Amino acid sequence: MVAPSRPGREPARVAELVRGTIDTTLLTASALRPECGAAVLFLGTTRDHHEGKQVERLFYEAYELMAIAALEALEVQATRRFEVASCAIVHRLGEVPIREVSVAVVVVARHRAAAFDACRWTMDELKRAAPIWKKERFASGDEAWVEGHALGPDRSAS
Repeated sequence: MVAPSRPGREPARVAELVRGTIDTTLLTASALRPECGAAVLFLGTTRDHHEGKQVERLFYEAYELMAIAALEALEVQATRRFEVASCAIVHRLGEVPIREVSVAVVVVARHRAAAFDACRWTMDELKRAAPIWKKERFASGDEAWVEGHALGPDRSAS
């Protein structure tokens, strides 16, 4: 994780893959900017069910070089497209138990609308395009790879 930026300097850019707990406090502190009044933090966590089955844990794998490049590209695109001050993305690899964070996106902007829009777009694009794969382990002992889906206007979160 990066340290918080110093006044008058550009904040460090963040697009990371980690193999342990995501430090959301440090991630958020690193993204904050004195000229901005909005910060949106999205946390993707492991839930205990999927399609009627009890989930014990998730496992994430990635083509790491391509995944980092994809996260970096999303960070740059979100910043430019939505005119936000910063967009930080951290995704966890390996085992992620129930209730733990698997992905964090922090977007900082002058106003909330741009921050919310950029955060949602970034998560949707990450799910659609980043070479990161999720496997669910069920209480029955079965395992299944799960395809990520971006939420479009006609889809709702479940």
